[in-house]
Amino acid sequence: MLTAIVGINWGDEGKGRMVDLLSREQDVIVRYQGGNNAGHTVCNERGKFVLNLLPSGILRPDKVNVMGCGMVIDAEHLFKETGRLRAAGVSITPDNLVISDRAVICFPYNVMQDCLEEDRLADKKFGSTRRGIAPIYADKYMKKAIRMGDLTDPAYLDERIETVLDWKNLCLSAYKGARKFTPAEIKKWLEDYAMPFVPYIKDAGAMLYAAAAEGKRIMLEAQLGALRDIDYGIYPYTSSSNTIAAYAPVGAGVPGLKVDRTIGVMKAYSTCVGEGPFTAEMFGEEAERLREAGGEYGAATGRPRRVGGFDAVASRYGCRVQGADTIALTKLDILDYMDEIPVVDAYEIDGELTEDFPFGERLVKARPHIVRLPGWKQSTANCRTFGDLPAAARDYVRYIERSVGTEIGYVSVGAERDSIITM
Repeated sequence: MLTAIVGINWGDEGKGRMVDLLSREQDVIVRYQGGNNAGHTVCNERGKFVLNLLPSGILRPDKVNVMGCGMVIDAEHLFKETGRLRAAGVSITPDNLVISDRAVICFPYNVMQDCLEEDRLADKKFGSTRRGIAPIYADKYMKKAIRMGDLTDPAYLDERIETVLDWKNLCLSAYKGARKFTPAEIKKWLEDYAMPFVPYIKDAGAMLYAAAAEGKRIMLEAQLGALRDIDYGIYPYTSSSNTIAAYAPVGAGVPGLKVDRTIGVMKAYSTCVGEGPFTAEMFGEEAERLREAGGEYGAATGRPRRVGGFDAVASRYGCRVQGADTIALTKLDILDYMDEIPVVDAYEIDGELTEDFPFGERLVKARPHIVRLPGWKQSTANCRTFGDLPAAARDYVRYIERSVGTEIGYVSVGAERDSIITM
């Protein structure tokens, strides 16, 4: 059985928290796209962990974790991330971590290109995390990437480095402040950071097909959310990969399998890191209070997140493109302090109201139509059943459920594993 855990909105919804919780029932956990621009925060009995590249199931010692072929892997970041986790007592071995031979490597020259391009764009920048993600995905689709499996063939790897660098240095020469990279420099970088992972590199697809045939339960973990998908998100202010559940088997390495269940994760309010239209955005003191209450700072970058009331228009669209079967609603407890809770139930565009998520310039022009629901003004942190919630909180959850047209299966009232209500 394949279960996908995906984001409904702009990312940072709490997917890592839900993967960590629900992975107890799974055998294999797979990250299927993205790179170290992700930031999945997990709190358990050993402390707080921020995972950028590794699947969130890595914190459960009895699970197998896979970095799928749809990922872009910064080997230096992976080397340091695994080092931090090992220092905290987390076991990471070829027995519990598999890296797809088809996943591509994100190099220092990709990071440099990303930074130089954002600087060139200036006030028209896309809000990149400056970690090389767009350039390496561009390299992949131009057939100029180097894959993890290439590390196992030294002669081919040397030839590939020479070919790619000839081209990449030409690209970089167009930027003021760029420098050339030498084959020796790249080989040294690979020797230091990538080669230690050679024992982890396998045909992940074959392994996953075999696991599925044996009846193993496989969880597919997304990075970011529907509104950052390269095709269905708020282009061009998106990520450079497909974040939707329909892509999950492809990015995992098993395109012949189908997702059996999709769990969409969304917050009880809205947040967004980076540039682009964000219709629900709050400003001033109201925004600052919500940001502080929710600790809304990017897990990967530390940037303050833009915040706002729950956006029913965007969330309904996100549920649709994700094909969500059920919703995990996170951070309900953050709203405990509010007298009234703002919800964006429609957008106003050129003087007309719409409940449909708009395309392109119409989204830029959209303004929020806000309704305010009663707050509950008491702590929900210790609630463990739906009936434990204050009546106004129950009404709020049911309102959201009706607004997006998808059942809510889980309600999170804290970051800890047991701070969850199963509906």
